[in-house]
Amino acid sequence: MQAYYGAQTARAIRNFEISSTKLSDFPDLLKALGYVKKAAVRANLAFDLIDPGIADAIEHACDELIAGHHAAEFPVDVFQGGAGTSTNMNANEVIANIALEKLGLQKADYERVHPNNHVNLSQSTNDVYPTAIRLAILLRYKKLVAAVTQLADAFEERAKAFAPVLKLGRTQLQDAVPMTLGQEFHAFASTLREDVLRLKEAAALFLEVNLGGTAIGTGINTRPGYSQSAVQELAQLTGLPMVPAADLVEACWDTGAFVQFSGTTKRLATKLSKICNDLRLLSSGPRGGLNEINLPPMQPGSSIMPGKVNPVIPEVVNQVAFQVIGTDLTITLAAEAGQLQLNVMEPVICFNILNNLSLLTNAANTLRVHCVVGITANEADCARHLNAGAAVATALTPIIGYDRAATLAKQVLTTGRSVRDLLGEIPDLSEDLANQVTDPERLTRPI
Repeated sequence: MQAYYGAQTARAIRNFEISSTKLSDFPDLLKALGYVKKAAVRANLAFDLIDPGIADAIEHACDELIAGHHAAEFPVDVFQGGAGTSTNMNANEVIANIALEKLGLQKADYERVHPNNHVNLSQSTNDVYPTAIRLAILLRYKKLVAAVTQLADAFEERAKAFAPVLKLGRTQLQDAVPMTLGQEFHAFASTLREDVLRLKEAAALFLEVNLGGTAIGTGINTRPGYSQSAVQELAQLTGLPMVPAADLVEACWDTGAFVQFSGTTKRLATKLSKICNDLRLLSSGPRGGLNEINLPPMQPGSSIMPGKVNPVIPEVVNQVAFQVIGTDLTITLAAEAGQLQLNVMEPVICFNILNNLSLLTNAANTLRVHCVVGITANEADCARHLNAGAAVATALTPIIGYDRAATLAKQVLTTGRSVRDLLGEIPDLSEDLANQVTDPERLTRPI
């Protein structure tokens, strides 16, 4: 026997030839399984339910998984029936056989260390698997938080650089009022920082787990106090303030935390996509578009049009956003599909949330490194668009009234004359006041 996995895993490999994505593609899930099994064996030892020598060998095997070793021993497809039983048994078999080797015994000598009797002692797939998924998300989402924070910092840096650049603000793709390019980019940073906070709030829901509830939350095949002990061990091992669910029966089937967290990642994806839409629009041209900013040129944009350069980085982030937004519906439907005391659809929830975390992390890093940090401003075009429009007429409304201001704006657009020129023909407006209301820099803040 060469592999560390056993017969149950082999059956799962054969039964679930669904996708090209395997458990081994999610190292945080494997690490989480290692932590959960280690916490369980420590709790079993505290209750004198397992031989100390076997417990030590199992802990050693769990440490191997936590360290990222043996990923190739998890070849089961992430899409699987059985509510995650194949994942749990894959872990049980691998851990058992590593433990056997640690004890100097042959693989598959299950009389000495058994996947079910020892590694899975006081557990069920129905508490191990949901707990491991929650822990995997907690381990993985921190990378997304770091990536989005760094992206917000990059937008903030550009906002400071663009603070002196006056430009035309727009609503509904029509001329609105003056602003600075710095204000526009600062808003990008602000909205991303908001979502970092929302991600942390949503992730906190995963700190409550059902470990120790076993099959349906009643704690069958465990000792009184086992759940509390096992979760305390898990908290100590991970450094996370994990607690047992208040109602283990409810927690066995409840997937509300997944729905809320997925909705939060969808919110982030939506914002990222909107920002990328703006970057593509602001950089459109260079002659037939807005051309107010320059995105770093990454590659030739056409196989037929010489010199064309496309905004490929924002485009790919848009596509990631569409994927995340779409899979939020999959997660919602899977959560709704739970029946009675268990939700058997958690594998597809697990796959999509962990995959979305990776996609969003990579997208945020790509957008920052290959786009945002290299954006420059076309100050001349920003000024030209601002000066050619009637945006400053809004500032006259409190002084000359909406109707007269609207007439003035129409004159600007029909005659091509500037607001300042036309103001000279309004006899009841002083030159000093005209200078104030036509100063674009003053119009980017309350006066």
